[in-house]
Amino acid sequence: MVINKKVNNFGSCLLMKSGAASVTATTTMRNYHTTNSNKKVVPFLLADIGEGITKVEVVKWFIKEGDHIEQFQNVAEVMSDKANVEISSRFDGVVKRLCYNVGDIANVGAPLIEIEVADSTASPSSAGAATSSSSTVEVAKTTSTPSCAASSDIAEESFGKILTTPAVRRIARENNLDLTKVPATGRNGRVLKEDVLSYLENPTKQQSEKVAVPEQTSTATTTTSTPSTPTVGDRREPVRGLMRTMIRTMNAATKVPHFGYKDEVYVDNLMIIRSHLKKTAERQGVKLSYMPFIIKAVSLALKEYPILNSSLTEDESEIIYKGDHNIGVAMDTPNGLLVPNIKSVQNKSILEIAAELNRLQELGKQGKLGANDLKGGTFTLSNIGTIGGTYADPVLSIPEVCIGAIGMIKKTATFDAHNNVVPKHIMYMSWAADHRVVDGATMARFSNLWKEYLENPDNFIVALK
Repeated sequence: MVINKKVNNFGSCLLMKSGAASVTATTTMRNYHTTNSNKKVVPFLLADIGEGITKVEVVKWFIKEGDHIEQFQNVAEVMSDKANVEISSRFDGVVKRLCYNVGDIANVGAPLIEIEVADSTASPSSAGAATSSSSTVEVAKTTSTPSCAASSDIAEESFGKILTTPAVRRIARENNLDLTKVPATGRNGRVLKEDVLSYLENPTKQQSEKVAVPEQTSTATTTTSTPSTPTVGDRREPVRGLMRTMIRTMNAATKVPHFGYKDEVYVDNLMIIRSHLKKTAERQGVKLSYMPFIIKAVSLALKEYPILNSSLTEDESEIIYKGDHNIGVAMDTPNGLLVPNIKSVQNKSILEIAAELNRLQELGKQGKLGANDLKGGTFTLSNIGTIGGTYADPVLSIPEVCIGAIGMIKKTATFDAHNNVVPKHIMYMSWAADHRVVDGATMARFSNLWKEYLENPDNFIVALK
């Protein structure tokens, strides 16, 4: 699971290779053109956004062709497999061309847009251009640089027999359209946006043009067939962004031997304490749920059982005990499952944990969780009870060695020591741990201590320093 950070593209804007004195006018036209003597149109390259990202999906344009933009102004939002990033302009100028449609895949280092800038703005050091005579930079108005064209070709993906762009696939998906039925007019059989729109306007005509019906010869007998009911065709979608990260994480988890442990927690006393503190929290602008108590109880138990806040090195030669309790909370966001974490829980009060949880939840709803919110987790909790269900089998988030899934709270009839029926509120809990590092007895003792804090919240006061 959307993440947001601003990246200023201070990378070079490649115009022509240096030492290009012998380059012909035709070659020059493909890489560089001007509109008048004191302005240049330069390709604005998508800068490296870090963490080894090489491809991103264009999520949103904040500008359009013809707009005047300023330095540091946001021009686009892109999505990698780790974060959503707002790209800001390196130059002041006029947008001449957007190199991608929304939904296209853009390569880091490739042109993102073309901007008309003052001649002095795009210096050789920033644009990677060599000086040229005026005769070598003349260009026809209808000529366009191949920087965008090359980029759009990269963005097109072929699945099966259909060659088109993700943006066209999105239009087809929204209209329940099988692209195999659309006559393709693009290069190499590519289905263009115009093809889809034309088909949607008159599908019968398009279909008849696509398939030529041969003349039937007369036969002695005639046969009739019952029209078949149209069926919905298969659909393929590329795996991108956060889904790709989830696949990698889940594949890594399957290689680790882990075990599960489940228990029940009586939370009647916790419900009373929360009720008393809820108004105090509201006066401070904080929404207080059960999660801050659960998170703090985990941290207190981790002090006694630090092995559960550790990780195993890749060569399995060392165990790294983490100094901070950075407890992740799985969130169902518009961009998928994300696990931001609350940093240094061991140093935070319950209200401070609640405030930070509120902040992360709000950013998650807006799709603006930052990379710093998502990295550095040491322990994970997933609150499936808000959706439904009691027990679960959570999957480890490698390299963490433990994860907990919180089930719903149910009012249940129980028996006291004298066999009297006593209604109690029970919360269901499911743990999973890396069996290479954690044994079953340690997991059970950790869970018992965590459970003790929640069933007897007064113990929080004794444990806090």
